[in-house]
Amino acid sequence: MSSVPVKERVKVSQNWRLGRCREGILLKWRCSQMPWMQLEGNSLYISQADFILAYQFRPDGASVHRRPLAVFAGHGEDVCHFVLANSHIISAGGDGKIGIHQTRSTFAIKYLAHEQEVNCVDCKGGVVVSGSRDRTAKVWPWSSGRLGQCSHTIQTEDRVWSVAISPLLSSFVTGTACCNHFSPLRIWDLNSGQLMTHLGSDFPPGAGVLDVMYESPSTLLSCGYDTYVRYWDLRTSVRTSSWPCGHTHASALSQGLGSVLHLLQLSLTDGNHLLATGSSYYGVVRLWDRRQRACLHAFPLTSTPLSSPVYCLRFTTSHLYAALSYNLHVLDFKNP
Repeated sequence: MSSVPVKERVKVSQNWRLGRCREGILLKWRCSQMPWMQLEGNSLYISQADFILAYQFRPDGASVHRRPLAVFAGHGEDVCHFVLANSHIISAGGDGKIGIHQTRSTFAIKYLAHEQEVNCVDCKGGVVVSGSRDRTAKVWPWSSGRLGQCSHTIQTEDRVWSVAISPLLSSFVTGTACCNHFSPLRIWDLNSGQLMTHLGSDFPPGAGVLDVMYESPSTLLSCGYDTYVRYWDLRTSVRTSSWPCGHTHASALSQGLGSVLHLLQLSLTDGNHLLATGSSYYGVVRLWDRRQRACLHAFPLTSTPLSSPVYCLRFTTSHLYAALSYNLHVLDFKNP
């Protein structure tokens, strides 16, 4: 926020700390969805059924132009997940396919990647990693001559809910269902596909990891069905901190079928201490100070008859966006 006056920065920072915001609805849809979204510049990308739509934010950041900038299609079933990389959208579909779309043209290509739905995908450094309900994770090269040629197939023994590639581009982590293997968090070598280590061993059965994200090459955040957000030091494979999310599981750090976890990386938050999660019931978004165990603020975004998971959570320096079954909500911390 270097271009924002100091007085405005202090105001926005205090609003985050005190939980002062104005709630609004950016988008609505008639049928229940499991949306996923990404932000890039002044654009919002969000999935609805088997489409991905691109919208442009208005200057206030709390609303979008109603007409989409672009519509990206190609999957035969719902889009489960997608990421943005190098002016491309890499999408994972319920039809078992991975799609690659150019954001500035109509070019698109898709290929069959798994025998069942692809739940998650990540892309960094010219490599795509996917995870599926078919209990495998796969590594794919992203080059024009090798698209669709799998480099490694990894048997995970469980459904793969989440994947993330290390910032060093040397390994990746899988978050699985924790039904057949004792640890739902495992680190794999990106070049060989071999298991490097697992994180933790005291997970109860069914404690699936719905979302993972690297904070740095040596630290990792995870959340899922055991209702905890966990912070891991990969140099020792030890959990260093955890935060209880109540009686409902956390489905997303940025993704997933339960709550949403995403790390707020702002200069105005005093050292990356602010954390946000979304719950699997009642659309509750919670803000945390990582130096404390208790939740700072909770924002229920739905009423009981319309209870919905927070499928995806994203934010900027002044706004938080939460995607639920029927609406895309915004919390405006700039103009509460």
